[in-house]
Amino acid sequence: MSGMFANILLLVGGFGALYFGAEWLVRGSARIAATLGISPIVVGLTLVSLGTSAPELVVCVIATLNGEGGLLMGNVLGSNLANIGLIMGATALLSPLPVADRVISRDVPIMLLITVLIFPLVLDGQIDLGDGVILLALLVVYVAFTFSTAEEDIQEIREGVGSLAAGEEGVEPAKSLVRNLALVAAGAVGLGVGGQAIVRGATFLAAELGASMTVIGLTIVAIGTSLPELVTSLVAAARKHADIAVGNIVGSNIFNLTAVMGGSALVRSYQVDSSILTLQLPAVLILSALVWPVAGSARKVRRLEGFLLLVVYAGFMAWITLAD
Repeated sequence: MSGMFANILLLVGGFGALYFGAEWLVRGSARIAATLGISPIVVGLTLVSLGTSAPELVVCVIATLNGEGGLLMGNVLGSNLANIGLIMGATALLSPLPVADRVISRDVPIMLLITVLIFPLVLDGQIDLGDGVILLALLVVYVAFTFSTAEEDIQEIREGVGSLAAGEEGVEPAKSLVRNLALVAAGAVGLGVGGQAIVRGATFLAAELGASMTVIGLTIVAIGTSLPELVTSLVAAARKHADIAVGNIVGSNIFNLTAVMGGSALVRSYQVDSSILTLQLPAVLILSALVWPVAGSARKVRRLEGFLLLVVYAGFMAWITLAD
């Protein structure tokens, strides 16, 4: 009973760390965008995405060291499914999400292309050092491309980046930048700690209830490590800063496939179960492809489309869990 109570407290503390981590990360990132004159969508696709992918990276590196390749792949692909179906869907239900042109014309296609490229990498049943280098190289190219095209998005900068960027008047640019980088770092740490606490507590509770490790990997671990993206996107949407919300979702999926999978492979090669090719990866590809028409139909993800994403996500999760 004491172990159960302790893990419930761990869950509650994790949610608190996630909320404050998301608040600091979004606020600091938006202010950095205003200080440097960088489009908020670029910040969302890079800095915020990397910070909110920290829990996945930590969990996957631990899984790699423990020889749990199935848990690693289930975490990455399950997180990508949750990012699109659960997080984009739930955020759109809260408030319809405007989508920047660059997300539709460049970032979503890049996400789809990288997802397709995962198929040949896992055909031999493992992700090794060479595969990891390829994935990290794709990440470097993506980040360089994002920043090289930032000037084209300068018109998207909102004056002062709304309330998120407020409160910096009279502060020297250098001091402001250092202060907000520290805020982003603190937010990323809060997200990482919160995500880990939630995963640890939820995994213990699921084991106590007799849930299988497959179900834990696809649901609790994947959703648990995606909670930073959910909280960050909901906070950004509630503050009417949808550029960061949408950019964070797409960017996090790209970072999961490249930084998390690739970085874990540098630590140690890991095995990939055949079900990844027949279940999880096709589901991620289909749901990722669905983002294109949903986001491009009216340059926004509307409430009805958010509901559709949630329904499709629930269907895929049921299919994968029952078929595994």
